[in-house]
Amino acid sequence: MKTVYAYSLTACLASVISGLAAPGSAAAQDVAITNARIIPVSGPAIDKGTIVIAKGLIQAVGANVPIPPEAWVIDGKGLTVYPGLIDAGTDLGLPKPEESPSAGHGRKSAVPSEIASGPEDRPGATPWRVAADELKIDDKRIAAWRNAGFTSALTLPDGGVFPGQGSFINLAGARAGDFAVKPVAALSVSLKPIGGFFSFPGSQMGTIAYVRQLFIDANWFAQAQPVYDANFTKFERVPYDRTEHVINKSLRSNEIVLLPANSSVQILRALRLADEWRISAVLLGGQQAYAVTDVLASKKTSVLVSLKWPERPKDADPEAEETLRDLRLRDLAPSTPGALAKAGVKFAFSSDGLAAPKEIFKNLRRALGAGLTPDAALRAFTLDAGEILGVSDRLGSLEPGKIANVIVTDGDIFNEKTKVRQVFVDGRWFEVHEEAPPDKPGEKKPERRGDFPEADGAVAR
Repeated sequence: MKTVYAYSLTACLASVISGLAAPGSAAAQDVAITNARIIPVSGPAIDKGTIVIAKGLIQAVGANVPIPPEAWVIDGKGLTVYPGLIDAGTDLGLPKPEESPSAGHGRKSAVPSEIASGPEDRPGATPWRVAADELKIDDKRIAAWRNAGFTSALTLPDGGVFPGQGSFINLAGARAGDFAVKPVAALSVSLKPIGGFFSFPGSQMGTIAYVRQLFIDANWFAQAQPVYDANFTKFERVPYDRTEHVINKSLRSNEIVLLPANSSVQILRALRLADEWRISAVLLGGQQAYAVTDVLASKKTSVLVSLKWPERPKDADPEAEETLRDLRLRDLAPSTPGALAKAGVKFAFSSDGLAAPKEIFKNLRRALGAGLTPDAALRAFTLDAGEILGVSDRLGSLEPGKIANVIVTDGDIFNEKTKVRQVFVDGRWFEVHEEAPPDKPGEKKPERRGDFPEADGAVAR
């Protein structure tokens, strides 16, 4: 039997680097992290436990776990092990939208102008687009999220009324296809008008009517096609409509439909529309949900809460008066996660276009100061996010058989001074680097002291 030695974290890393496969490669070395505080999320914390990672999966978690003889052992004394965090609403991995005439004045769209009207003359309806098919990985941006403890994300296409289908991805891979965990995870709907004054739909009322008609058409297609297939000698052939076909397929598979709703009025409207359209709706935004938690709880509707809290525009006239409504929303929006948790409404967090992970954690701390407990916040970033997005059987907690998306920190994860020390995605180890500050004129950059997190530092939030 091969003798296994328990090194300190620093001493072991050199061996881990040589033993583990490179990021995105086909295989990874078995790893055992011992003597660490482990937070499974799905169960009670283990004050001094071991987690074993092999073949990209979590093999064992517990206080007394046998260590495979071939595993590299990391002494986790003083460290805490968590499931990787999930960003439940972002554009990570997708190209930036470009200006398109179809998007209307002053708006950007990722929909190419030649298909913005749709092959069936359906403006802004491209539900067949799948985010996983359009991934163009920005290694630097992906690494920034990963270094901060994020190992997965729901990435959403943009542009139009039916922009396409969001994909659940892991934040590592040699090729774009390696990122996809659940390529088709959510059908995205926008209720913003895409046309100008003289085009359709050019108003919110028109956009809602347009979405309603598309769902009616998709339901008609679902009923008409089987009748035709069984009686094609008696009935006229059903015309093929890609929009109807894809939406119908999504509804039949019970795929969640993301409805944008931020204010209490928008939330109540979205709930009514979800009932009318008979869809499995999840709300995206939800910053004023604190005012309607009772309704959300009674409907059992989940919310992907935007952490991009409302703020006064930077270019606003400093002498202009603000409405009481805007002031109240800015003040109370961070209390929404705590209110949802208290009401028993399941929710997760969306970065919603925030530029960097440090902004995510900065805004999260506002929610923690407004009534959200750390335990509820952790569930929202892990297991609850996985349950809402239909991947909790694979991700979101530290349990045997789940994908080895694991992070190791030197303290409580939401503490401002805590640093991420280790990140594993699909069982592959990633070195964590501290984000370098911008160079000052005439300043000589310090020499690197090594290739290990202990030497380089780690990501502080």
